[in-house]
Amino acid sequence: MSKKVFDNRELSWLKFNERVLEEAQDENVPLLERLMFESIFSSNLDEFFMVRVGSLYDSSLVDDDQKDNKTKMRPSEQLSAIFSRVRELNAVRDISFEHLQKELKLKGIHHRSLKNLSRAEAEFIEGYYAYEIKPFINANIIDKRHPFPFLVNKSIYVITRLSAKNTKSLGIISCTDKFNRVVFVPDEETDSINYVLVEEIISHYADEIFENYKIEEKALMRVTRNADIDVDESYDSELDFRQNMSVVISKRKRLCPVRLQISKELSDSLTGALCERLELAAKQVFVEKAPLDLSYVGELFDKASGRKSLFFEKFEPQRSPMIDQLRPMIEQIDEHDLFLSYPYESIDPFLRLLNEAAADPTVVSIKMTLYRVAKNSKVVKALCKASDNGKEVMVLVELRARFDEENNIGWSKALEESGCHVIYGPPGMKVHSKLCLITRNVNGEAKYTVQIGTGNYNEKTAKLYTDFCLMTANTDIASDAADVFRALSMGELVEDAKTLLVAPKCLQNKVLEFMDNEIALAKAGGDGYVGAKLNSLTDKVIIDKLIECSQAGVKVELVIRGISCLIAGVKGVTDNITIRSIVGRFLEHSRIYIFGAGVRKKVYISSADYMTRNTTRRVEVGAPVLDEQIKKRVLEYFDIQLHDNVKARVMNSDGIYTRAVSSAANCCAQEKFMAMACENAPALAAPPPVQAAQAIQPVRQTQPVLTAQTPQPVQQTDQPIPEKKGFWARLKALFTRKK
Repeated sequence: MSKKVFDNRELSWLKFNERVLEEAQDENVPLLERLMFESIFSSNLDEFFMVRVGSLYDSSLVDDDQKDNKTKMRPSEQLSAIFSRVRELNAVRDISFEHLQKELKLKGIHHRSLKNLSRAEAEFIEGYYAYEIKPFINANIIDKRHPFPFLVNKSIYVITRLSAKNTKSLGIISCTDKFNRVVFVPDEETDSINYVLVEEIISHYADEIFENYKIEEKALMRVTRNADIDVDESYDSELDFRQNMSVVISKRKRLCPVRLQISKELSDSLTGALCERLELAAKQVFVEKAPLDLSYVGELFDKASGRKSLFFEKFEPQRSPMIDQLRPMIEQIDEHDLFLSYPYESIDPFLRLLNEAAADPTVVSIKMTLYRVAKNSKVVKALCKASDNGKEVMVLVELRARFDEENNIGWSKALEESGCHVIYGPPGMKVHSKLCLITRNVNGEAKYTVQIGTGNYNEKTAKLYTDFCLMTANTDIASDAADVFRALSMGELVEDAKTLLVAPKCLQNKVLEFMDNEIALAKAGGDGYVGAKLNSLTDKVIIDKLIECSQAGVKVELVIRGISCLIAGVKGVTDNITIRSIVGRFLEHSRIYIFGAGVRKKVYISSADYMTRNTTRRVEVGAPVLDEQIKKRVLEYFDIQLHDNVKARVMNSDGIYTRAVSSAANCCAQEKFMAMACENAPALAAPPPVQAAQAIQPVRQTQPVLTAQTPQPVQQTDQPIPEKKGFWARLKALFTRKK
């Protein structure tokens, strides 16, 4: 195909992250929210380097002739293009960050320079360093007797070039492992929020730390390490799967660096020395003017929480008009399908379903797949309660959910301790489906309640990500759901399904079949139609079929938040395809498949994107929307997104995205959904005397699950905690004396 209709996956992802960065530059977005978008842009890049760049780096070493199946780029060519594009985006981010700092200063939030502090402020920083930082400093000299230390992934260090008595050496100081990242500087004269970052303080005192040396140059630096480990290739047959995952996590922490960030230009000799020690090429070194890690923005959010104008207007997920608060969930689902749209509607009804099932004497079993859950998961607690109440609870916990492995290992242990039967995914196949099956014995007859979702069972992200939750008692769907769990329990895959779309064996083929039907109809002179809302589009087989749809005259409308390896609007090839992306306040995460026009429309929601990993290498589940009222809601949702002209970007035939332009009144889909949710929410009803969830027996006590991200509990003691009286007394005197 001579015309360019394919885009490289990684370069397309960078286009998505550029759209995130655009939100940081949008003057209609509140200031601190814009700063948060800068932080998201940077954290996105961290994961991109750890996973995608790490994978390409490995491929370039093993077989650099293995080309991308769409753009025919070798791994090394992709890496060079990525490094070049990231450098350009970082430059935009640095300018944006500097501009934001000026605007925030006008609002009383000031990232202070240590060179421009008042005398009182400088004395505060001096005292803070002496009492809070200096006793815990870890500094290293690197010379012939002292080897280069291991640099922890994403941690910040001060790197110095030192000289003393005709000898040259390097000095490295760890900055972020033990310290509070943000140091707020007191200001009693105004209500300003003044702060410095701990790495800036440590760098400032580097001369004192290396007091016997002359510092010839210094900078902050941060290493990003490869995190791409094939779990199945790394499997140790001597260990069980959970033990093996712990070993894999430990190995991943020590994989090779793929990026070095530094805070300013260093001499060629020092940069070269760092590249040599870290085994990096010069093109993998990025000089950045903004802080090397912007994750501290959350602390500013907390500090400035009272300044409402700097934030989006507060929104709480609303009650669903479909759900009666006074009736049991299962009773309502038996009557008709129920539907929730997060974060516009609350996840609470689904949590109520689980808790009621845990207490319901007719419930025999609960089966569920867990991919990512909240740190203090109400979902897991409900499952544990169900087990304690004598229900058979089977939970597939996906230990390979990247960067959530430790959390999931902890929850798998907690579930087992409560008597749940915990299983893991088939070899080489992640289970990414969002599926729950509740089975009851009602007068000797089996009754089923099924929930299928597009997003994780996570109460926290249900307030941040847009997702759908379908609850049904449909017997065909229940039969397929039972087959999914039966196959998973045997370590097998579903070969066929009557109603559900179940990857990897019967999702992609059915999607292609539905598209073929539309192609045939269009060729016969009818109105063929295909629509989809996705996170990403990379599956070459589906992409080729979409091209075939376009050339046959089928109208194709796609809403794709992130990657699209297909370029829309190319004359004669994809000119019947439109692609738009919406990046806004909430992360667009729900997936919708639509086939057919008018009364023929088939509508599905799914956990799967049209990505090869989802359609052929994971267990995913898509469900038909059969209830006409719910189908109307989903189609309305999709149509509103197609008419968004505020947060939507439209792909042009050159693969570049531009803001949607329309003569119609402004339509921001996410704002409209919030308004609709508030307008349709029923009034809060008085609770019944005893709710089913309250009748649950308390779960037996188990040891708390502790992960690397879980703070250790504070030990109670009768001894008073000693105070650093000298420092704090001096601080008080400093800011109460007359100026």
